[in-house]
Amino acid sequence: MHIDLLITPVVTSELFFRDKNVVVIDILRASTSIVTALNNGAREVIPVESVENAVKVSGSLFGDVVLRCGEREGKAIPGFNLGNSPLEYLPETVKNKSLIFTSTNGSLAMVKAKFARQLLVAAFVNITTIVNYLKKMNEDFVILCAGKEHHFCIEDVVCGGMIIHMLEQSNVKMKLTDASIAAQILYKSFSRSINKMLRNSDHGQYLISIGFEKDLKVCAAVDSIPVLPAFDKGAIKLLNKKTSGSGKKGARAM
Repeated sequence: MHIDLLITPVVTSELFFRDKNVVVIDILRASTSIVTALNNGAREVIPVESVENAVKVSGSLFGDVVLRCGEREGKAIPGFNLGNSPLEYLPETVKNKSLIFTSTNGSLAMVKAKFARQLLVAAFVNITTIVNYLKKMNEDFVILCAGKEHHFCIEDVVCGGMIIHMLEQSNVKMKLTDASIAAQILYKSFSRSINKMLRNSDHGQYLISIGFEKDLKVCAAVDSIPVLPAFDKGAIKLLNKKTSGSGKKGARAM
């Protein structure tokens, strides 16, 4: 199993991902919010690059079953239904709804990898479910970190390193790139407290400063939402619907 890791989407083109298996990670907070929304009954999440595209796509769907969601600079977009806090994506709000989602980093990464053979959305909250699927798949894959405005961010790479570490612990035979090796080393350095790592990260500090401190604990709750989101025909949906709604059973605070 060959595993590569990209620290941001900007380093390559859309065509690079064609026919590859891709795992997209945006811990703070797109991946976590999308996993939460689908677990709480959202029909699908449609990632788009821009606010303009979000308005355009939502206008082509039935209004009463569509929510516009996302953020710019961490804050809710004026006129949108929801921002990018996982705490906003409650069952009574998102159940049976199509969510048009745009964020500063996460949705851009997902759109960038739209030509992938298979695109999975990973976070700490569903990491074991992702790892188990990758083991079963037993194929090469690329970890695509959303980064922060085209730059390295530690939380995404640490999550990628955790995926690699868990596969290694399962005795999966792997061939790692230098970036994958570095990610695994970073994870081992911060594995004792994911929550502390998030709080000390640049983006974690920024989210605290604008009033989203509670989101960090949600994003750090390892295995709290054991679902498998995958991109298919322009939308992210659950592959393992039977486990959705299982909520936070077995969550590990780290």
